[in-house]
Formats: sequence, structure tokens, C-alpha cells
Amino acid sequence: MKIKELLKNINILNNIEEIMEQDVEDIVFDSRKVSDNCVFVCVKGEKSDGHLFAKMAEEKGAKFILSEKETDSSLPHILVENSRRALSIMCANFNGNPQEKLKFIGITGTNGKTTITYIIKSMLENLGKKVGLIGTIQNMIGDEILPSGYSTPEPYELFGLLKKMVEEKVDFVVMEVTSHALCQDRVYNIPYEVGVFTNLTQDHLDFHKTMENYLEAKTRLFKVCKKGVINIDDEASEYIIQNATCEINTYSAKYDRGQLVAKNIEYYPDKVKFVAVMQGQIGRARFETPGEFSVSNALASIGALISLGFSLEEALEGLNTAKGVKGRAEVVPTGKNFTVIIDYAHTPDGLEKIITSVSNVSEGRIVTLFGCGGDRDATKRPIMGEIAEKYSDFVIVTSDNPRTEDPEKIVSDILKGIKGKNNVKVIVDRKEAIRYALENAREKDIIILAGKGHETYQITNEGKIHFDEREIIKEILE
Repeated sequence: MKIKELLKNINILNNIEEIMEQDVEDIVFDSRKVSDNCVFVCVKGEKSDGHLFAKMAEEKGAKFILSEKETDSSLPHILVENSRRALSIMCANFNGNPQEKLKFIGITGTNGKTTITYIIKSMLENLGKKVGLIGTIQNMIGDEILPSGYSTPEPYELFGLLKKMVEEKVDFVVMEVTSHALCQDRVYNIPYEVGVFTNLTQDHLDFHKTMENYLEAKTRLFKVCKKGVINIDDEASEYIIQNATCEINTYSAKYDRGQLVAKNIEYYPDKVKFVAVMQGQIGRARFETPGEFSVSNALASIGALISLGFSLEEALEGLNTAKGVKGRAEVVPTGKNFTVIIDYAHTPDGLEKIITSVSNVSEGRIVTLFGCGGDRDATKRPIMGEIAEKYSDFVIVTSDNPRTEDPEKIVSDILKGIKGKNNVKVIVDRKEAIRYALENAREKDIIILAGKGHETYQITNEGKIHFDEREIIKEILE
């Protein structure tokens, strides 16, 4: 592709007329992946600055440098004000601007993003639409499953994926939009039809530093979408509504003041039922996942479809046929007289919600097994310990993804939030912790394995190892 085509719609700060007709074969922002005849984009990261690797990129065969300032490379420089935003536009140009041929729904919030993307995908498919999905568990084009690295990919991967979706005649793309992605301009030029806000609770403070910064990052989505669907049950919604520049629609599982509300909620061990009410319209809703948060997730999904122009009746028809999502309040078949639930809860709010959601239908003990991730926000560890103790009958503290941290240290941090020790067991080895939970289960107990969810691996200081809790449960019970 010619440079002039690659740089279309980017404000260039210096004179590059002499290179505009030249060709390049690729775009690279990671110096380890530089190839011949590429443009190397200097991006400032959390821990390193791409401007420092321009010379290395030159030595590896890069043809041009795109940067925010001059570097030590002798290659022709393309100077821009914001290299991250320029990278996003370049990747779109490189792939034929697929974002102009698709309709996007973006989901942001601390919890619920993954579940809601799957519900919306199922609802749209029920209406005969072909849907692409981008998220934490996997990416999808219709029924085709593609691997996922980040919840929201970097622009190079994202626009390549969108190009394939256009080729496969996708109508809608529903995607998780993380606060990191919004801060790092990974979705800078995606034209969202609808943005959805689920909730805001403590997470990612290692990156954002303060909850105020975290909230501001989430709010950015509602300055780039046409319509916003906002959960007014969360107090952060007020800030988002005040600062949004799009049309706002609200939903609530608690209050009548939402434009879309849930009434007559019924909780079951494996599902929820409620009546959806919207400005004089009414319909019966059912979703095959238990818990109060499932009502909220269902409302968010209904609200998104209505914002896209579908009727309440069409939205409910799709919701009532949607299935649960792997690793999100997932009930694992055991054939035993107790229940095992796998859930991704890895934040204080997520842990509280999954525990309290089953308390509505529990006839036995609630046994919660959880740990906390290493090399991540350590301040939430004692908070999660306190929550587990408060809402559970028995707590097993174990490991999650310790990464490079000492698992014993992480457990010690969690225990600081636990006041009593009578109903607490510490087993650092997660497999052995699961074994203990299953072998000591009582009739009608509900055992919650929190933290891993859809993940089929564990990350330790030795790297990523295979660890699928479903396989472990089956092995132990057999």
C-alpha cells in the first residue's frame, strides 16, 4: 500500500511529500515483530516507549518511522500528535476501513461484559442476523471460533478481524470495550451504534491508580457512540449520563425510574424470570443463568436491541432462547446431591454478586473457594477476603493466577480481611483445594469456584499451565 493511502485522514506534522508515493508492506508497533518494508509506529506503553526502539526497527528492515518526535533512527520520519490514534487509523486504512461496513455494539463496565456480548449475539442471530463477537473468552464470526488475546484487541489485530467479518458478510459486531482499550485508543475510530454500561467496581487500579480515572475511562465510550444504554442501579451512572454526548436510555432491576425495568423477579437455581416493562410495553423474560446480576445483564441486552431499533417483543424472543455463558455462573453437572458453580468473579463486586445470588436459592451451605491474581491490584485482596467470609458459610482460600508473585504472599493479603478463622480453610494448591471442597461437600451445599471462569489454564512463575476446573471436578469425582 502507498504511504499516501495508509496515512489518509491522519494529520501529519512534517513535510513528507517525497515519500507519499512509496509502498509499504506492513504496520508494526512491536520492535520484536519488525519486518522488511514496514512502517514502525512508536507507541508509548505502560513500561516502555517505542521511540526508544526506532533504531532497532531500522536495523531489522523497517522502511519508515511514525512517531510523535524525532528518534535516533536515520529513516524518514512521519510525525503525528498522537501515535496511538494514528496507528488505529492506519490499521483501518490498511484493511480497507471495514468499520464503515459494520454496525457495532460496545459493552463496557467492570463486570458483565462477556455475558452481555453473548446474549446480544444470540438475540440478533435469533432475528436472522449474522454476528461477529470480540471478547475475553474468544472471538467469533457467526459459529466460527477464533482465538482471543485481549478482551479488546490492539488495532492491528482488531481491524484485520473486522476485515474478515466484512468478507464473511457479518451484519453486527458486539464487543467488549475495556477501560484499557479506551485509554490506549485501541478503538479510536470505531463508530458505535450503541454503547452499554454495566457497572463500576474496584478493579485495575494498578493501571488507573484511582476510581475517578477508571470511571473517566469508561465514560469515553459514551462520547463516541450514537446511543448509550446505562444501568442506573450503579451510582457511577450519574457521572456517565452527565458527561455523555450521545442519546441515553436507562435500565434498572431496582427502580421504576429506568426507561426499561424488571418487575416480579423470580430466582431459580439455574435461571431467572421477570416481567420487562418499557414505556407502556410489557413482556415476560427468562434467562438461563441464576442470580440478581443475571436480571441486570438481561436488561442491558434488551436495552441494546431496542436502541438498535428492534421491538421489545423481538428482543424478548431472542433472550428467552439464549443460553448461559461458559464460566459465568456456570452450573457443572456432577450427578451428586450438591451443586458446583464455576464463575469468573475476580473483583470484590463480582465475588459478592455471585455469592449473594445463590443465597436466594440455597438450602444448604454456601462454600466459596477463591484466590486473587498476582501482579495485579493488591488492594482488593483483603476486601475479597472480607466479602467471602461475610456471605459464605465456609471459605477456602487458595491460588488463582499467581504469575510472578509468591502465592503464599497473596493468600496472606487475602487473610488480612478475614476476621474469624473457624470457617476458613487455606489450601494454596488450587487443585487440592477443589478436591477438599468436593470431598467434604454436604447434601444441598452450593460450592462456588470463583476466579477462573472460562479459563482453562493457570499462570504461575513457570508460565502458563493447563488447568481446566471442569476436568478437575470430573477427575476427582470419578
